[in-house]
Amino acid sequence: MAKGSPQLEWCIVRLGEDHNWWVDEVSDPVHWDVDGLSIIDPRQVDHIIDLIDPLREFGFDQDVFERAFIPFRIVKDLGQGKVRLAKTKQPLLESEEKLFALPDVIDEENGPYADFLDHITRLRVKMLNELLDLEVKLTVDEVEDQLREAQNSDFIEGKAVHLFSEITAILDYTPEGHGDEEDDADKAAAIDDDLPDVEEEEDEKMKNDSSLKWDEDEDEEEGEGDGDEKKKEGDEDSDDDEDSDDAEEDERPRRAKRGR
Repeated sequence: MAKGSPQLEWCIVRLGEDHNWWVDEVSDPVHWDVDGLSIIDPRQVDHIIDLIDPLREFGFDQDVFERAFIPFRIVKDLGQGKVRLAKTKQPLLESEEKLFALPDVIDEENGPYADFLDHITRLRVKMLNELLDLEVKLTVDEVEDQLREAQNSDFIEGKAVHLFSEITAILDYTPEGHGDEEDDADKAAAIDDDLPDVEEEEDEKMKNDSSLKWDEDEDEEEGEGDGDEKKKEGDEDSDDDEDSDDAEEDERPRRAKRGR
């Protein structure tokens, strides 16, 4: 990604189809490679700060965070989903201005951004071990292995991993069986259990509401009514025929007597 030492003054970023921002052009192409270089937008910066807040009581170092990113402010909207940014000296954690944050990935293994990832991973593990009732305590190596496995899976599938996703994967990490997903699933199941009764009651009200009937329904009801009248007429005709037959039967014996 990046090479040498950071000497950026400005950069041009674009909004990708994944709704993340990616670097298109930089003022220092010698030291920085923009191929696959992602940048964190102001909305994402705010979200990261919110996720970091619980780590403060476990020893979060603000300076580690500030050294990990190069802040940029918006200078000009270039249109077609592109924006020109200029480097600023305002600290991300204290600035009231909406700033972009470019992770300092000059040295991906031992640079300030790598130090930041290591710092929040250790604090996240420390917090989980203290707050959760775990049979076996988590280790930093264990968590890093799980996160790395997920990243490798995305890499094999050809997905570009945005650095915002890399950071939030650490700050949102929870061991299996202790996450919010389980609670959400229980809540959803409880809601689903109550829904059928409500739906059945509403269905009955709708069925009995004449204002919700379509013309076709009315025609069908009229058709059924006509059918009932025709059936009654048919029954009456059948009764008349039966009476006629009975009369003929009564006449037959008389005729027979006369013939004798």
